[in-house]
Amino acid sequence: MSASLATAIPTPGASAIDALKAQATPSATGSTLRRHLTPDQVKAKAKAASEDFEAVFLNNMFQQMFTATDGEGPFGGTGATGVWRSFLTDQYARNFAKAGGIGIAGAVYNTLLAQQEIRS
Repeated sequence: MSASLATAIPTPGASAIDALKAQATPSATGSTLRRHLTPDQVKAKAKAASEDFEAVFLNNMFQQMFTATDGEGPFGGTGATGVWRSFLTDQYARNFAKAGGIGIAGAVYNTLLAQQEIRS
């Protein structure tokens, strides 16, 4: 397994923060995996991350809304209902977040940019 692939795959029991720290530390050759991004790239990544964060939150909220609904029709009450419904709520959440969501993405975006300025 290559060194770059080994750092991309998290080890069982490791947190996401541990994985990010491992990517930022120097490798065996002494080079770092950290890239220098332009301000526009940082803003684009922060916007995508904030929308993804809001989509995850909305997905959890939508899943809770549908837990008591068995449904009718071809997918009602069968094992396929859970799988189909998870795809449906995921798409609802992504579309909702991309269209502006409920305001979480904006707050997360501003916080991410503020943290980047502090670290610079």
